[in-house]
Amino acid sequence: MKYYLIAGEASGDLHGSNLMKEIKNADPNAEFRFWGGDLMKAQSENMVIHYSETAFMGLSDVLLNLNKIKKFLKKCKKDILDFKPDALILIDYPGFNLRIAKFAKENKIKTHYYISPKVWAWNTDRAYKIKRDIDFLYTILPFETEFYAKFKMKVDYVGNPLCDSIENYAFNDNFKSEHGISKPFIALLPGSRMSELKHVLPTMLETIKNFPEYDFILAGANHISDGIYKSYCEGYPVKIIKGLTYDVVKNAQAALVCSGTATLETALLNCPQVVCFRFSKLSYFIGKLVIKVKYISLVNLIMDKAVVEELIQDDFNASKINTSLRKILFGPNRLDMIQSYAALKIKVGNSGASERAAGLIVSRTQE
Repeated sequence: MKYYLIAGEASGDLHGSNLMKEIKNADPNAEFRFWGGDLMKAQSENMVIHYSETAFMGLSDVLLNLNKIKKFLKKCKKDILDFKPDALILIDYPGFNLRIAKFAKENKIKTHYYISPKVWAWNTDRAYKIKRDIDFLYTILPFETEFYAKFKMKVDYVGNPLCDSIENYAFNDNFKSEHGISKPFIALLPGSRMSELKHVLPTMLETIKNFPEYDFILAGANHISDGIYKSYCEGYPVKIIKGLTYDVVKNAQAALVCSGTATLETALLNCPQVVCFRFSKLSYFIGKLVIKVKYISLVNLIMDKAVVEELIQDDFNASKINTSLRKILFGPNRLDMIQSYAALKIKVGNSGASERAAGLIVSRTQE
């Protein structure tokens, strides 16, 4: 069978790669074509475009790149028709993928949406578009089943694939010694998009001067060049380690984490964290009008309470980071957070999400 996958950012590349691996186990004759990244490319060479070219964050970033996005949509539609897939698999990335879903429906291509768009956070009316255009929806957050039931939609909750990624990761027991790390350290996870680096990393770096007793390690993304990281970090005593985020987080005393999938990964790795985010002024203004949830981190959303502190926009500054970080480096706040992480793991469920989703996709494609 022929499978066409579209992932537009780092987390989608991670989940897409695990899904492709399990699809190959269920369908040894699987043929792939995809939009993704290095991890998906390790499963198949048939990549169309790397997500580093397509990852736009926030309204202002999208508006500045409208012509580029239109060209990508046109290219993608033509490529899908040329490939003639038996199944189209869309992975998160809703701004782009929901447009492709509508196109696929018009062309009678069976569509599987893996990792539901976060329509429960804002613009809930998009759930009607999902109901209209998507044949099968696979969710990874426990509360999404109830949300979609309000729209009379049946979804498949498969569990969270991050559990698979962490379980399958080969942790390095000698990580600290091999990287010359002798002191306790704090991890910096500034995100994988250029816009996130611009808005988040400089403020994270300002914090370093307040913690001379700790080293700081930036967990870098492979697709961002060393030169870009060094341009931000010049003059700061920070070590940059790329492509080993799980090892960095597991060994850290605490982490400053840009909001996104990384907040849940950090929790599943038992590392106390402060969640950080800053939008452009335009994106933040519009977001305040339309966002319908109390929290921005997946940890707090799943637990429906403030397990981790969220420093957003003007609250995201070196002074508040200093206060928040010291609370979780030692003492009762640290213990409370780790105990809440244990409850979070129970809610998220066991590993096997990628295998369950792949099994459903393959069986439904072969029917």
